Amino acid sequence: MTKDRLFITGATGFIGKALCQQLKDRFAITALVRDQDKARQLLGPEVELCANVPDLSGVQVVINLAGEPIAAKRWSEHQKKRITQSRWQLTEELVTAMSASPPRVFISGSAIGFYGPQDPDTLVTESYTAISDDFGHRLCKGWEERALKAQEFTRVCVLRTGVVIGQGGALERILLPFKLGLGGPVGSGRQIMSWISHHDMVAAILFLLERSDLSGAFNCTAPTPVSSRDFAKTLGAVLGRPALLPMPAFVPKLLLGEGATLLLDGQKVIPKRLLEAGFEFRYPELAEAFKAALG
Repeated sequence: MTKDRLFITGATGFIGKALCQQLKDRFAITALVRDQDKARQLLGPEVELCANVPDLSGVQVVINLAGEPIAAKRWSEHQKKRITQSRWQLTEELVTAMSASPPRVFISGSAIGFYGPQDPDTLVTESYTAISDDFGHRLCKGWEERALKAQEFTRVCVLRTGVVIGQGGALERILLPFKLGLGGPVGSGRQIMSWISHHDMVAAILFLLERSDLSGAFNCTAPTPVSSRDFAKTLGAVLGRPALLPMPAFVPKLLLGEGATLLLDGQKVIPKRLLEAGFEFRYPELAEAFKAALG
């Protein structure tokens, strides 16, 4: 039996790699990649690789996860432009390519940065409108607007993703100080971290892929957001290490400039639409997500 065809960007990333692994038996996958040697090593021989957006005729599913890493470098004006254009331009290209021969579904990335910094006590669902206008919001708003243009001809799901907890990713970058007993909350510790386990992030994408009745924006976060203080305390407890050393706010500001907002600000995001649609989280509690990631 001929497999349906799937086209993916960001296939070598933290989420994309796991998605390809899960879907390669069901779909003939083509991945847009920059480094074909690295991609072949990571994705295996089953995934077809290409360097440019191809003719998408006959493709049933398009998944768009690519973009310049948001926290890798200080947010200079040049870096902000790279972060923006890597997402906006590729999404525009994909929508143009899909319009000639629409797929069944287009699933495209975004982030909870869409909502901008919010008060720790404010619950944020997909319909929340009191949005703070900062770079993160403008980035995600522009990304989503470009993706949603495809609604004229296909079903579109947008993934407003929180901090993904799994082997690698953000957790890998903070693990060493915590293992050494030098971890702790960032800044005031009151800011909210809306997170999701790597397993549940991949499962949510698969869920949206299958559910033809669902479209629009979805918060991809666990139903139990925590403060930065509780995040540090929980990770320390799972590792059996103290987590009492706060990182003063000036440190991320020094390292990341405007990008320090990623660590110093937050949003208390609830995955209302996923829950209403019947999605079940395997790891709704942070301690269990940490244990799964570190096990």
